[in-house]
Amino acid sequence: MSTQKNITVVGAGLVGSLVSIYLAKKGHNVSIYERRPDMRKANMVAGRSINLALSDRGWRGLEGVGIADEIKKIAIPMYGRAIHLKDGSSTYQAYGKDNQAIYSVSRGGINMRLMDLAEQQPNISLNFDERCDKLDRKNNELSFFNTATSKSTNIKSDIIFGSDGAFSAVRTQMQLQSDRFDYHQFYIDCGYKELVIPGGANGEYLIEKNCLHIWPRGSFMMIALPNMDGSFTCTLFFQMEGKVSFDALKTKDDVLNFFKQEFPDAVPLMPTLLEDWFTNPTSSLVTVKCKPWVWDEKIALIGDAAHAIVPFYGQGMNCGFEDCVVLNELIDKHGDLNGDCLKEYESLRKPDGDAIADLAIANFIEMRDKTADKIFLLQKKIEAKFSEKYPEKWIPLYSMVTYSPHIRYSEALSNGNKQQAIMDKIMTMPDIESKWDSAEVENEILNLL
Repeated sequence: MSTQKNITVVGAGLVGSLVSIYLAKKGHNVSIYERRPDMRKANMVAGRSINLALSDRGWRGLEGVGIADEIKKIAIPMYGRAIHLKDGSSTYQAYGKDNQAIYSVSRGGINMRLMDLAEQQPNISLNFDERCDKLDRKNNELSFFNTATSKSTNIKSDIIFGSDGAFSAVRTQMQLQSDRFDYHQFYIDCGYKELVIPGGANGEYLIEKNCLHIWPRGSFMMIALPNMDGSFTCTLFFQMEGKVSFDALKTKDDVLNFFKQEFPDAVPLMPTLLEDWFTNPTSSLVTVKCKPWVWDEKIALIGDAAHAIVPFYGQGMNCGFEDCVVLNELIDKHGDLNGDCLKEYESLRKPDGDAIADLAIANFIEMRDKTADKIFLLQKKIEAKFSEKYPEKWIPLYSMVTYSPHIRYSEALSNGNKQQAIMDKIMTMPDIESKWDSAEVENEILNLL
């Protein structure tokens, strides 16, 4: 039988709100402390506003607290990629089979709904404008400074969860107070800027609604995800510095000429391009790996605080929600939220957090470099055909990550590497372009398996 505990969750973002609801439903008293103001009152979004791609792992987390059906009302299914080539033509790549989809959702929309649900729990309190300044490890006590009232508060807890993002204050305190804390942070050479394709005069979608749109250009790319109002949130992932980079586009003419050259089909759909370009910030993309996630059996990291990743597999939120699902299952397994439970949480999720971080980097290269490559597309056709005939022998990597929550990220990475080694050999077969769907190719894959 679980013993009731007083738990402090630092961070009221997506994962902090969700894990608090799971913990409250287990009977614990949860206090959430958030550095920012209440976004619901300030009409804000949760930090950076890249649209999020919600897939099976994330839906599972929402189903566990009973709001999946409500979120589906504000989610748009995307059944595949629409690839926009430089010559103005486009191609389509389905994500899965049988109308499998990922869903475009608003980060702020989901976050605010999770906050509402948390607030409805009698054993959850939400506290905003509270900056976490210090962690007293010996007494398991946190010090907060309220930026609205300038008052300081010390909060002692049975258990602390740091869910305060990629630049976590809780994790920073763990680093400062431990001589054996492994921490690896690195940035890719690209940053991002958000732009927009507005809806039509009557709110209609000016490009295909149920797709994730990609303009792959080798070393950079632009993507677009649909919104409920007919608009698309576009994100340019681009080098920060260099001859072709954010740094090089200094004037309105620089920006307009660049877009006309690289994204000629998109420019007519972006009437606020220049305003958006010079108004919206250019932001960086960081990956964080660290260890330990659990300290003294009573302090734990979860979500981006434990495993911040770049957004190119659309799994950041999904991975964080899966943390909550796994933790909830382990509480049931151990009968309590205790040291053994938290240790197993770390041992299970740390390898998966590292794996999806590596997969996300690799998928950036695939999206920007390979989605318009004929050999890559042929390989995907071969894999899809073989998987359809032998589903028990071959699940494509994307499907393992996105549509197979029973397969751990670390298993997907391992299996994907083995499959790629096989496909590297298959793609060197003579005349593979003409015999890709032949029995010879099929039998060779079976032999290599």
